[in-house]
Amino acid sequence: MTNAPRPYESYVYAYPHKTAYRPLADHPALRELWADERKDALSLYLHIPFCEVRCGFCNLFTRIGAPDELTTRYLDALDRQATAVADALHARAATGVRFAAAAFGGGTPTFLDAGELERLCDIAEKRMGADLRAVPLSVETSPSTATADRLSVLAERGATRVSIGVQSFVEEEAKAAVRPQRRSEVEAALGRIRDARIPVLNIDLIYGIDGQTPESWRLSLDAALAWQPEELYLYPLYARPLTPLGRRAHPSEAGWDAQRLDLYRRGRDHLLAQGYEQVSMRMFRRSGAPREGADDYACQTDGMIGLGCGARSYTSDLHYSFDYAVGMREIRSIIDAYTTTEDFSRAEVGRAVDADEARRRHLLQSLLQAEGMAVEDYRERFGSRPADDFPAELDHFADLGWLDTDAGPGLLRLSPTGLAYSDALGPALFSPAVRAAMASYEAK
Repeated sequence: MTNAPRPYESYVYAYPHKTAYRPLADHPALRELWADERKDALSLYLHIPFCEVRCGFCNLFTRIGAPDELTTRYLDALDRQATAVADALHARAATGVRFAAAAFGGGTPTFLDAGELERLCDIAEKRMGADLRAVPLSVETSPSTATADRLSVLAERGATRVSIGVQSFVEEEAKAAVRPQRRSEVEAALGRIRDARIPVLNIDLIYGIDGQTPESWRLSLDAALAWQPEELYLYPLYARPLTPLGRRAHPSEAGWDAQRLDLYRRGRDHLLAQGYEQVSMRMFRRSGAPREGADDYACQTDGMIGLGCGARSYTSDLHYSFDYAVGMREIRSIIDAYTTTEDFSRAEVGRAVDADEARRRHLLQSLLQAEGMAVEDYRERFGSRPADDFPAELDHFADLGWLDTDAGPGLLRLSPTGLAYSDALGPALFSPAVRAAMASYEAK
């Protein structure tokens, strides 16, 4: 085996990343972008860019607080955008427009009060035509905003999954991650979520926090397991530019990598022993728990509609969104501009996805799942095999021991080591053009 790269290069949750997006010179009309796209199994994402606090590790597009009725003005803009997008989808639809899945993310969607959450659901249903009670609906929340009245609205409107960012049940660790919270408040919020009887509870935990030990990591794992969550996400801590933790001195890279990798393996092994199955490097599902997600939606091939100034949308050959920032001043400026926008009929910022990028995206998003990728599915879509298109990359992964040699010729699947190194494997599949665009992006 050759020397392995660092295990924590970048979390690849979408490809290409938004730092590779650029202003679109032609500002294409949405009705033209979607004219020839399949629209019978779309995913709908509504983005709420507000939080009560900014966690030390967070580089998401979100701001602290919403003064001067900003949430009302934001929902007004979201309503205008939804109207424009729905008009574009239906303008030249050869087949019916149908949403197979929906999600509210952020930020913290439950920063909105109960009445505002009702309005958010109305925008998804009455403007976009999504049947929230008939499709999987996932909503993100936080301990301080998971109140009984908000959860009641979500349950009644069809939420099937609630994901709560706990990160650590150890108060000292939460403070070190710049996420001040009391364990009693976390436990109370989990109790309210269970009382709401939403089918799937996901708990997010983070490893690699300053001062965290194998013993304290096990304490957080067991505290989460006491609630028998249907899903658990285990995230490695990153100290990204322009975040509170990114501005601090952090441990040596080699030592921090070793700590995170050790805690990942301990967490993985503990969850597997407790009856959870590994879905990806980060995601674990309790055996027998309902699978959250649409049976007829595939992120590799089906389109996504994103509403809100931090959301992105995908057609088969263009990914688009609004401007992206991490710094508070820039985020506030982008949100303010969004709330005053009247015309949402065109795409403003994005990146074209050609045949090579589509292959990379398909391989990346499939291979990072623990079940792997059927080679025949890839061949049916692209007319070639992954080994034909990416021989150097796959040979390199094999040399590193990242591929499961027992998977058989018809399946590309990661080994346990490969899953552990997902945050190095994913970036290794980025195209030179995307790498260059990301490198030249000026963080703001």
